[in-house]
Amino acid sequence: MTRKVDSRSKKLDDIVIETRKGKEFTVGEIKHSNRVQKSATPKQDLSWYVKWTASAFILSSMSIRGIEGLQLYDLILSLIGVTGWMIVGILWKDRALMLLNGVGIILFLNTLIRTLVGA
Repeated sequence: MTRKVDSRSKKLDDIVIETRKGKEFTVGEIKHSNRVQKSATPKQDLSWYVKWTASAFILSSMSIRGIEGLQLYDLILSLIGVTGWMIVGILWKDRALMLLNGVGIILFLNTLIRTLVGA
């Protein structure tokens, strides 16, 4: 049986919720507190894994950027990272992420092709 209750209802404020880590909060504490952080992005779904993996690739590419002889690895790691973030943008239906990373893919592919053809 499902029952609809207005989110502003005081009846909900005393209900205790236990988190996965064993902490307990009342609904009222969560609704009215600035210390409880609520994430806007999904957790432990496909997009969560893709975004963290893509971020690791981008951080890896940034860590070797500017080192003589590793430019090709920088390009490849960057391309993998922005492609991952493009996938996240598609999963989230976020046009800003799709535009930014779509342009990034084109730019990195262009540079990669020019580097490989010119080599």
